[in-house]
Amino acid sequence: MVATISSSEPPRNNSSRATEFFDPQPTPRVELPDPRETIERLALIGCEIIAGIRPVEQIGRWVTEDVYRVVAERSIAARRNRLARAETIKSAPLIIVGLTVVTEPRDGVVEGVSLVRFGQRTRAVCVRLEGLDRRWRASALALL
Repeated sequence: MVATISSSEPPRNNSSRATEFFDPQPTPRVELPDPRETIERLALIGCEIIAGIRPVEQIGRWVTEDVYRVVAERSIAARRNRLARAETIKSAPLIIVGLTVVTEPRDGVVEGVSLVRFGQRTRAVCVRLEGLDRRWRASALALL
């Protein structure tokens, strides 16, 4: 015996529900780990990528596609500058992450600034993290 289900309603378009289901899902702050460690790690990794001692692929899982693209372009530009000055990477420069300040503009979003000692200079690295799929992802990363 075959059961059939009939309905007077027309078939629904499930494509919008499928898109919502498979898109990154926002995560509230209470379900996320402390963001300070992620901000400091991204500051260090970002500086190492620009310095040419770490491949850009290693930051991929922590950032959005837009941030990845910008970091990759900046890394390529830094490499070209080193080649133009005939500069070689003899050893990894000393990179030390110092003071980090974190603010929370809204639930599931944090912004942080880390001071990073990068060779002879101290620079600021700004990071905006968003809670997506129960983990932090950087939607903005700037080395100042």
